[in-house]
Amino acid sequence: MSGNGMEITPAVRVLRRSGFTIAADGSYAACLAEAGVAGEGDTGEGGADSGGGVVSGWFVERWTLAGPEPYAVPLPGAQPEEAGTQLVPLPDGRVLIRRRVADRHDLALLYPTGPGTGELPIGSLRGDAVTLLPPSPLAGTAFALVHEAGDEGGGDGEGEGDGVTSVWQVCGAGNDGPVPVLRVTGRCTGGVWLDRAGRLLALDRTLDGRTKAVAVDLHLGEASPLLQLTEDSDDRLVLAEPDSGLLLLRSDATGEARLGWGVLGSRRPVRFPDALQVPGVQLTPVAAQPGQILQPEAVVVALRAEVPGGAESLALWRPGERRPHWRASPPGWLGAAGFWGADDLLRLPCSVPEWPCGVAAYEAPRLGAAGALPSSSGTSASPSSAGSPGAARVRTPKRRACRVLPLQQAPLGAAKAG
Repeated sequence: MSGNGMEITPAVRVLRRSGFTIAADGSYAACLAEAGVAGEGDTGEGGADSGGGVVSGWFVERWTLAGPEPYAVPLPGAQPEEAGTQLVPLPDGRVLIRRRVADRHDLALLYPTGPGTGELPIGSLRGDAVTLLPPSPLAGTAFALVHEAGDEGGGDGEGEGDGVTSVWQVCGAGNDGPVPVLRVTGRCTGGVWLDRAGRLLALDRTLDGRTKAVAVDLHLGEASPLLQLTEDSDDRLVLAEPDSGLLLLRSDATGEARLGWGVLGSRRPVRFPDALQVPGVQLTPVAAQPGQILQPEAVVVALRAEVPGGAESLALWRPGERRPHWRASPPGWLGAAGFWGADDLLRLPCSVPEWPCGVAAYEAPRLGAAGALPSSSGTSASPSSAGSPGAARVRTPKRRACRVLPLQQAPLGAAKAG
């Protein structure tokens, strides 16, 4: 426990986990866990059901993934957390937490201290919406988005009603609390890192009723277009793999919302392969295989496949192949979370009563005997901006030159991607 805080004892059982997030290097993860304590008879206030006497509360749980076996450490605070509290695990083992307190958002770093939880406050942010960005690839740093709503009543300036979004560095900028980095007109959401240096970041910006992904340079404090498939389409970036330059996006440029792919820093067209359009199935990108230097067609992408009613499975897909490889998903898979290790194994966190802290490993599907990658079928869109899988090995990939070219103004006819 943490001083006078919520106590985690063997009598506590975890009912569910939420917001499972993995550090950029795969060393740690963090999530909110909802505890249920079996009581005797009625528990009165506190939320017991009439028969079981179960008191619930959310607390932070940190998972260690870098060792031979994963294990979880509870980090309960002085009181139960709110269900919407955000977490970002850091490579040094601390967990960044954002809590809503009245009209502000308090930030703190949590860490285990023997039997308790240490907590280091690092400042507060205020705004109409405050969210932590996904884990930064630059160790020791973390960032947040702060949106301030604009005047909906009028004004002649472009996007005034959409307000402005600020990017703040909340860790790794010194000891003076959060530091503003840049401001972007419009409401920005999402967040996908485009390089391994923690400099280029893609955000989904809503402006004048349309959502387009933009690339922001945190060193220069500049924003530039990234996805602009058509004037009337909503184009969001959902995943990026910096070694190969592979980008996965979701856009309605073809007339319906579809998953597509492009290449950062290339003038090749964005493609919407039929393999990513499965009737009745919701596909969510999870993780892309690193190390395929300048070979985006060879990258294995893991996707969570869900159907109405809750059934799910795992799809492993290469942009250069016509069909995904289907696998059974692990029981108790914790959301659309996963990461690729240096040994070319995909790891998915899962939790079931008999295996409360587990990681299921999957091998990348093999290429054809000749190693050739057949071309993808599907619809083609516009030009983009921004070693084969095998035995385990340590990679030293060459640094890609970071170039951001807007993916825009390519024909959206019935041309097949060849």
